Amino acid sequence: MQTQPLDAITVLDFGQVYNGPYCGFLLAQAGARVIKVESLQGETLRARGDKASSTFPFAVLNSNKHSITLNIKSAEGQGIVKRLARRVDVVLENFAPGTMDKYGIGADALRAENPQLIYASSTGYGNAPGPYRDYLGMDITLQAMAGVMSITGEDGGPPLKTAAAFADFIAGTHLYAGIVSALFARAKTGEGATVDISMQDCVVPTLATALGSYYVAGRQQPVRAGNRHPGQALSPYNVYTASDGYVAIICIREGHWRKLCAAMDLPVSSDDPRFATMAARADNMDATDALVNAWTRLHTRAEITEVLQQHDVICAPVNDLDDVVNDPHLAARGTVEKRLHPSLGEIAALHTPIRFRDIDPPELTDAPELGASTQAILAEFADIDPTEFSRLRDLGAI
Repeated sequence: MQTQPLDAITVLDFGQVYNGPYCGFLLAQAGARVIKVESLQGETLRARGDKASSTFPFAVLNSNKHSITLNIKSAEGQGIVKRLARRVDVVLENFAPGTMDKYGIGADALRAENPQLIYASSTGYGNAPGPYRDYLGMDITLQAMAGVMSITGEDGGPPLKTAAAFADFIAGTHLYAGIVSALFARAKTGEGATVDISMQDCVVPTLATALGSYYVAGRQQPVRAGNRHPGQALSPYNVYTASDGYVAIICIREGHWRKLCAAMDLPVSSDDPRFATMAARADNMDATDALVNAWTRLHTRAEITEVLQQHDVICAPVNDLDDVVNDPHLAARGTVEKRLHPSLGEIAALHTPIRFRDIDPPELTDAPELGASTQAILAEFADIDPTEFSRLRDLGAI
């Protein structure tokens, strides 16, 4: 029987929406016992209805977890959190800054109950002092504040966000990394830790190429380049028209360009000075793109991808969502697993992207019903017997 890396770890997951729940999902997929703690009404995504678009992300981000309900605004609920904290390894949350402290169950209070506890928090701008500390943060506002929107879009157009909620998910990944790092340190020292993840901190490193262009240009903001290279220094570097959609093609070295020319059966690298060097192609982007488009529009996405991969050119079809959920490579790796959902029918459920040789991810389970494990978990971790359970339920604490 395979043993998952975090098999002996127990987590209280106060995560909401994407950021915290994705961290909890990664921990659960690594073998941790993850107890999702929700309000009596359920967390935000659960409360929007079975047919809402939020149903899918809730289902995939909360598989392999237990669910308990607690009213943390009540003294009894706060007492239960402290009792649970004495018996678990990790508490994670992505509430607004200061929320848990306001109810007396923040990092200091819970680590006083259990000095070995890892308390991990992800907020928009972090818990350390700074002018933005108390700002509320969501994915779009982090894309704005971190500079991502300023470089996204077409030249002359307005700033744009990416529709993918990458700020939330990259923060959830860093939250996971912080927790695992703290667990590793605890194994050596016996001491817990407080992990402080700022979404802004996580997003800024993704600007590496754009910031490189900013410094090379003498600290000038690069123009928005659409699908072209953000520094306007490479071409071909764009999305090109196929007969049945689009393909992305990038040439970052002269060798890539020569291989692309060979694939297109065009000797232009030597015949036309506009295309003879990387700098020349960058100075003549429109002509370079027109040349590539004249070839790609004659072929399907699959044909282009096949021939360019054979010539070692960096390329990929621009897949739509139907392509993604039916992607044969994702299926072969086990990243996507088709499962039946009670209201959505067949869905593409997701396994963890963190893999280990010779250890398979655990079998997926359905996201838990609200509070399904409350009585069992409180009995095990807080020694709450049926009589006390009934009393707490009558008080509205659970």
